[in-house]
Amino acid sequence: MNTYKTYAERAARHPNACARALFELMERKKTNLSVAADVTTKEELIAIADAVGPFVCVLKTHIDIVEDFDQDLVDQLCQLAIKHDFLLFEDRKFADIGNTVKHQYGKGVYKIASWSHITNAHTVPGEGIISGLREVGLPLGRGLLLLAEMSSKGALTKGTYTTESVAMARRNQDFVFGFIAQHKMNEYDDEDFIVMSPGVGLDVTGDSLGQQYRTPHQVIVESGGDIIIVGRGIYGNPDQIEFQANRYREAGWNAYLERVRQHQ
Repeated sequence: MNTYKTYAERAARHPNACARALFELMERKKTNLSVAADVTTKEELIAIADAVGPFVCVLKTHIDIVEDFDQDLVDQLCQLAIKHDFLLFEDRKFADIGNTVKHQYGKGVYKIASWSHITNAHTVPGEGIISGLREVGLPLGRGLLLLAEMSSKGALTKGTYTTESVAMARRNQDFVFGFIAQHKMNEYDDEDFIVMSPGVGLDVTGDSLGQQYRTPHQVIVESGGDIIIVGRGIYGNPDQIEFQANRYREAGWNAYLERVRQHQ
């Protein structure tokens, strides 16, 4: 099964250009860490991006919560992505009909498709949401993740919803290359979906708003995830951002190496 192969092996045969670039980057930098920079000012976001850049494969943003957003912020993020060799992932969680999301993705204030390598979508509206986003993103070499599972307590993303989301992904592998999920989604030898897993923590198990945390070992080795998404555990203490980023990078990478050894 492709989940258990090395990132380099998966890159060499992956049909999706965005996934190939991501796997190659992960192998090159020896990291499967994504930092979720959920902050509300341009200064904070740029500072975090620059600090964690050397340790991550993906920087995940919520651009619509930045109170002083401007084009210069986008320009600086793109420059940092080149400087530190990481991809940008705008965690937009699109959830409307195809014609609407097409405009939300390509136009408006944020023009997400113009700078974000990766974005994601709920499958609640049906397969048309993928078609609308593909129309904008595919010509730009972008990639889409579907939300198959979430890490918050009481999430409804389970059972039939998850099953149908995977089926949609299988029908759209030119643009959909993976999932936001809590465990591996690959079932067949001819598919290779990347799983990015939020809710990762080394020091806590939850928060007051229903977030539930698992360790990198639980995500990568036990559940078959590919990329760990960490937020406050890294930038919660501004004086320790680089230290914590490297700590999580090492934990995630060592878990990946253990998984590869187990399945050789």
